[in-house]
Amino acid sequence: MALVPYALTRPFLFSLDPEAAHELTLHSLARTQGSALKWAYGNSRVNDPVALAGLTFPNRVGMAAGLDKNARCIDGLGTMGFGFVEVGTVTPLAQPGNPKPRMFRLPQAHALINRLGFNNDGLAAFISNVKQSRLYRQRQSGAPDASPMLLGLNIGKNAATPIERATADYLTCLDGVYPYADYVTVNISSPNTKNLRSLQSDEALDGLLAAISERRAALAQQHGKRVPIFLKIAPDLDADQIQVIAETLKRYGLDRAGQVNNAWGVVATNTTLSREAVKGLAHADEAGGLSGAPVLAMSNEVIRQLRAALGPRFPIIGVGGIMSADDAVSKIRAGADVVQIYTGLIYQGPALVKQTAALIKTSF
Repeated sequence: MALVPYALTRPFLFSLDPEAAHELTLHSLARTQGSALKWAYGNSRVNDPVALAGLTFPNRVGMAAGLDKNARCIDGLGTMGFGFVEVGTVTPLAQPGNPKPRMFRLPQAHALINRLGFNNDGLAAFISNVKQSRLYRQRQSGAPDASPMLLGLNIGKNAATPIERATADYLTCLDGVYPYADYVTVNISSPNTKNLRSLQSDEALDGLLAAISERRAALAQQHGKRVPIFLKIAPDLDADQIQVIAETLKRYGLDRAGQVNNAWGVVATNTTLSREAVKGLAHADEAGGLSGAPVLAMSNEVIRQLRAALGPRFPIIGVGGIMSADDAVSKIRAGADVVQIYTGLIYQGPALVKQTAALIKTSF
């Protein structure tokens, strides 16, 4: 159990500009994750293993990408009790992202809006940070007490790269992160990089997955392991668009007998452009992706449709709007195998991780 209740910390953090609070939190995690101070926010990990995509997840609660874009806090986040932590999105070259201010709280709706725009230090710095993590060093040493936590690495394209050359950026990132990832997530759904969501369309998606599949085969031979790849999609999709994505994923994620091959999965969903649930609130009209409680129902509906289209065993990571343990249970009932949280961690603190993992364990 964390030694410092989040209820004492949150008022201070919420008194700061959202991005300043974000950076202060990451800086504090990075500085303390290797020290005894990590117990200020640490939780014991709930043991509830589940097999998915050829991996064993220690429990079904993960940290979503976007919080730790540069992989600086892998161990600190792991201390909170996550079964898996996803870091990124990383792009081949460093980029500053969109102009500030670019993060906004909507506390009445338990929500955030961000238009960060894949701000990150680039692929080389990202990989260096992964290699400096205790998780990676333990694995390299073969220590028997190595953490079972899984690590997902999330990749994207640079804003300056034309959309018709996006595949090259994804392949560059895949080459770089492949040796260090338990799974890789291909982010084609951020609303804050121009034209990125167009990669979710039929022809563009098929071309991207074909190129990644071919490169993954070469990397698997080179490194002696096949890393599963997840596709992160948006909540702002209609039924026809979801069906197109599902059919494309099935072409790559099923074998000739129609069985799941554990090579592909889907992360549903990213942030939304919709403002229906937050109309009239301060900052509601800011550009960017909305996350938090208003996304729960949208995300769950996408998951339901994906599960119906993909079948019972296709790997689905559910994310979007989990502000309580009950919300996470609803997402698994909608069809997700495991879940991720982000905005809920900001509003509720690290205790949400253990509460959620514990309720899922007793519910399924």
